[in-house]
Amino acid sequence: MDGTDVVTLAIDGSRPLSAASVAAVAQACDRVQRGPGARLVLRVAGAPGPGWTDGLTVGLVSKWERGLRLLERLPALTLAVADGDCGGTALDVLLAADYRIATTTARLVVPVTGGGASGTWPGMALYRLARQGAGIATVRRALLFGEPVDAFRARSVHLVDEVSDDVTGALAAAAERLGTLSGALPEAPPTALSGAELAIRRQLMFDAGTTTFEEALGVHLAACDRVLRRTADSTTAAGGTA
Repeated sequence: MDGTDVVTLAIDGSRPLSAASVAAVAQACDRVQRGPGARLVLRVAGAPGPGWTDGLTVGLVSKWERGLRLLERLPALTLAVADGDCGGTALDVLLAADYRIATTTARLVVPVTGGGASGTWPGMALYRLARQGAGIATVRRALLFGEPVDAFRARSVHLVDEVSDDVTGALAAAAERLGTLSGALPEAPPTALSGAELAIRRQLMFDAGTTTFEEALGVHLAACDRVLRRTADSTTAAGGTA
């Protein structure tokens, strides 16, 4: 990768969700926000085993989801690399990333619970899979029956962006191709977005599925006005003419 500050966070989905998991995400997001032009690389792997919900509380799940929401709204580019089975916290984080790379051994796994309420875990990963996945049958089987989604199938239904075992090369290529969009590269082209601008467009994308045209129009117009004002300001500062 280029000389941009890269913050790396490893998430092990085989480990139970804990306060430490929540804190790790919050700390990584804070480091990125304090570093202009920084990006976040998420290394996710592992899936929960039997008894993984023992001791788990709704309060902790709520705190985890707030952390993921912070990640989804981060004013910076986020890239994720999935390796092997990815479930639980690993799947959650993967689905919150902007750009997702999977190795050929990666599988997206919705964790299953036992006991009196056995079935797939009804957490927000179900929501994200249903909203993001283009393959209805694949997503339905994963959500209802816990059927793993292998890397190539995940790519075909747009849950991951590319499949590669050359993780270092894939990350470098993605950083070069996408880094300018977060304003990370020193010589960014005219189309480059700052981290804040990337966050605005990400949020507009998220909201598109739940807002009417009339509700969305004002927000999009405000975003357009912001761009026009900033463009005019930069032109004026450079001594150009409108």
